[in-house]
Amino acid sequence: MRTAHTWVRTAAAVVIAASLAATVRGADTLAIGAGMPQRDVEMKNVDGKMRTLADIAGEKGTLVIFSCNHCPFVKAWQKRMVAIGNEAVQQGIGVVFVNANDPARYPADDLDAMKKLAAGEGYRFPYVMDTTSGVAKAFGAKRTPEVFLFDADHKLVYHGAVDDNTYKPEQVKKPYLRDAIAALLAGEEVPAKTTKSVGCSIKFRK
Repeated sequence: MRTAHTWVRTAAAVVIAASLAATVRGADTLAIGAGMPQRDVEMKNVDGKMRTLADIAGEKGTLVIFSCNHCPFVKAWQKRMVAIGNEAVQQGIGVVFVNANDPARYPADDLDAMKKLAAGEGYRFPYVMDTTSGVAKAFGAKRTPEVFLFDADHKLVYHGAVDDNTYKPEQVKKPYLRDAIAALLAGEEVPAKTTKSVGCSIKFRK
């Protein structure tokens, strides 16, 4: 027969195991209104410099998109994301694409490939490598692409997809991200604060 002490130890072990599992999976996705996490973590940009979310943040807000090189969903949205990102930079919003994938598992997502992609697509904003996948986990990001838009006070105002049509840009009916940015710049409520992100799973580093 198990003693009360044994039951307590067993229960504690279950709690610890659950906690460790949650750490491996990463945090729950940020809630609307939550503050930007991991702001001071340094990540290597494609220009070789170390950048943080704090120094990338813009006067009017910050756009963080978890992205990569190889994902077909990213490729389908690539030009739209870059166009939105480049425009947002001109409007006073800090922009960064974050690659949290493990290049040991997907060599197409290594830093050299990131440099080529950023140059070829005309990124006018940082494209950084999350070398521990810790930033992605802190955000609760799970897919590429996955969008997080913050206001000037670093509070989350939009999370989800770029728009409602992955492969047919000419048939987009709901440009979620563009609408969110327009509302943010106008000082208005974001119309759709959360949408379902669609994409490849992030290949977290071990």
